[in-house]
Amino acid sequence: MSSLAWIDFDEAERQRAQRIMALFQERETRDELGLGSIRDSIADHLFPGTSTIQTRLRYMLFIPWLFQMLEDSSVGPDELAREARAFETRLANALKAGGETNGIIGRDAGADLQRLPSSVYWAGLGTWGIRLFPGSADSLFSSMRHLQRNRPRIRESEDPAVEAQALLIWTPALPSRPRDLLEATRFKLSLDEAQFIIDRLVASQPHSLLAFLARTSGGEADCQNIWEHPHLADFPKDARTLVEHGAMFSSVMHGASLLYNLLLSQMRERSDWIEKYEARLADWRAGLDMPAIRAWSLDAFWQAIDHPAHRIRSAAKRFVTDWLALLKSGGVSVGNRTDAARMVQDRERRLKTSQSRFANRAVRDRWTGASGAEPLSFRWAQARSHLRDIVNAE
Repeated sequence: MSSLAWIDFDEAERQRAQRIMALFQERETRDELGLGSIRDSIADHLFPGTSTIQTRLRYMLFIPWLFQMLEDSSVGPDELAREARAFETRLANALKAGGETNGIIGRDAGADLQRLPSSVYWAGLGTWGIRLFPGSADSLFSSMRHLQRNRPRIRESEDPAVEAQALLIWTPALPSRPRDLLEATRFKLSLDEAQFIIDRLVASQPHSLLAFLARTSGGEADCQNIWEHPHLADFPKDARTLVEHGAMFSSVMHGASLLYNLLLSQMRERSDWIEKYEARLADWRAGLDMPAIRAWSLDAFWQAIDHPAHRIRSAAKRFVTDWLALLKSGGVSVGNRTDAARMVQDRERRLKTSQSRFANRAVRDRWTGASGAEPLSFRWAQARSHLRDIVNAE
């Protein structure tokens, strides 16, 4: 007798697996030098539940509302999945009908949309305690009939409260769904919806910088990087320390990313690219705060960014350590880049093996001139957008 089985991870492992799978489809997550786990550890401490492909905050309510509309359906999992897709497509049209133009997932793709809003926000909904069901959307579709059958039996349970909690998909505090949700709607939050989001963040992620900024109107700051926030001095001590570590890591390792792009530009013999990255490297080197870099403690950094959902490999730590040591010794200066170039090339070759752009000409020839060339910002852009939506609620 044949059977189909799946591995039941614990909650931390399940969330980690979901993040890894999501990264394969996200933009702006290029990790040419294997620093992604460090970047994501910092981002998940500061702004848990966010991702680089999220657009507007009200999707955190749209998705539960749409899925609630499916709960009374008696169709099977495949039909439920099709209904959910249809609802999400209609939502894009409703947002356009409501006058929205930016941030609509599926605005142009319509029914051909590949990455549904539910998949973009699913992990965040769990992280913020809005989604109580522990599995994926597909597993929810498969479990829907089971949840429906068992809800009437709650009163017969020895512990009705515990039994009811186990059968919940969404937090009971979820605001009511607008009647015209799929006709015409907007991204603007109501005051009650904004307060719900704040309450969820404070309850589920009380020590995060995101929760602190949400309840203190920190989204009003219009700064490109979180370490440039005008109220940085008022951040909780641990969050401020992590932000300072993040700023230093972004500054130090940005040079390695720029050098990676310069070396490839040289191999492609593209004079315009070479000139651009030579200038950017010179600007990077001139802007470094070397006294602060020499005083930076890597031991304290590794301890501060440790996160249960991210495993930082020893090779990544060694690369950061060696790059920092080379920078301190002057080995990344304009006229002395041999050791730095060798370090960057060796790192990428070990990570990508036969797909290394330094080793594989066919792969290199497909390179378009920029890979991970911007400083790390740890998802501040997405967090700032969400915070601004809270501030602008009415």
